[in-house]
Amino acid sequence: MEGIDKATFKKILRDHWPRFKEAYPRYDSEYYDQVIQKMLDGGDPEKMGFVQYRCCSCGESRRIAFPCKSCFCLSCAKVYTDRWADFIGRRLIPPVTYRHEVFPVPDFLRGYFYRNPDLLNCLLQTGNNCLRDILQTCTRTSLIIGTIIVLQTSGRSGRYNPHLPILFTAGGVDPQGRWKPVSYIPYELLHRKGQYHLLTLLAQEVDQATIHADLDHGWNDYPKGFVAFLQEGDVPAGGKGLAEYLAKYVTSPPISVRRIER
Repeated sequence: MEGIDKATFKKILRDHWPRFKEAYPRYDSEYYDQVIQKMLDGGDPEKMGFVQYRCCSCGESRRIAFPCKSCFCLSCAKVYTDRWADFIGRRLIPPVTYRHEVFPVPDFLRGYFYRNPDLLNCLLQTGNNCLRDILQTCTRTSLIIGTIIVLQTSGRSGRYNPHLPILFTAGGVDPQGRWKPVSYIPYELLHRKGQYHLLTLLAQEVDQATIHADLDHGWNDYPKGFVAFLQEGDVPAGGKGLAEYLAKYVTSPPISVRRIER
């Protein structure tokens, strides 16, 4: 592990990005090229610009290049995370209790999202609709709830694994304008509702002959629904701490330098 630094990450992308796109054509687009190039150019004064200081006493000058400010950059990701957490933290309501849930996509259904990335936008809305349905079922009342939903397309191993980390208010506002808390959500309800909303989304949006077999598999072979994660108890108190809790899911660097083996 000795000798590996942040420059190693840039060298990997600089040397192998063209071949990576040949192996995975879905990444051969102007958008991804711009993301990679921005990261590679970060810290280069000729490409990113710079600020120059000069000491009034000795006359010695120092040039500091502007960073790329991208969450894909190992150097800039920490700053990006702090700014994102501050942005979200200012939009949270400190007295309100929040819960944390992860809305998953079973492995046999992930290929549909990989081949059709537009489905990911629908997945975000589905996660919100599912939570509203769950809280309405728990209270037998239509509630206006608050959610912060983010999209993750990979797991810890780096494999394609679309899922939604969600922070949501433990309750909502009823039609009379009163706050109605929800202190308990049955796991059985969480799993069955997640199954229903996800399979309904795919049935409506995917026009392929193969989806029918997978839908039947999803309904018939998972009688208890799809397993979802719901953290027990409340997440950390509101404000910046709560935002930082969620920020690790969406703004952390793609890989830690210490995990690069070769």
